[in-house]
Amino acid sequence: MTRSEQDLFSTAAITSFKLNGQFLTIAEELAKPAGITAAWWQVLGAVLHEPLPVAGIAREMGITRQSVQRIADLLVQKGFAEYRPNPLHKRAKLVAITEEGHDAVRRINPQHAKLAARLNAELGIEQFARIVDSLTALSAALEAIESE
Repeated sequence: MTRSEQDLFSTAAITSFKLNGQFLTIAEELAKPAGITAAWWQVLGAVLHEPLPVAGIAREMGITRQSVQRIADLLVQKGFAEYRPNPLHKRAKLVAITEEGHDAVRRINPQHAKLAARLNAELGIEQFARIVDSLTALSAALEAIESE
């Protein structure tokens, strides 16, 4: 018996919703000892390598601009991030991670590495890589459909 396109789509969506909840629960547990939340970690992760405007973070993370703005304001208030001038847009400042923000993310890394190793032991590196590649392809396909 083959599964219909609609069944595959529904199962992919429901599984993704469940995965999102599982990842958020794990992220909260990992982030808590560093003094941040999963949402704060998500925004800091988006600007880990380069400052971005709030709208850019929202696009990268698949969340609303308003929620990123609220989190960015909190991160700046707490000293984990700072606003910088944006040479491409006078009003849309760039969000940049501070040294305190880097320290928080570094405090997460040991437990993050342990969890990644446990997941790898459960799945095996080849299957883990195939899953990541498939999720990446699924996300790119949905992005292409959304932009039509």
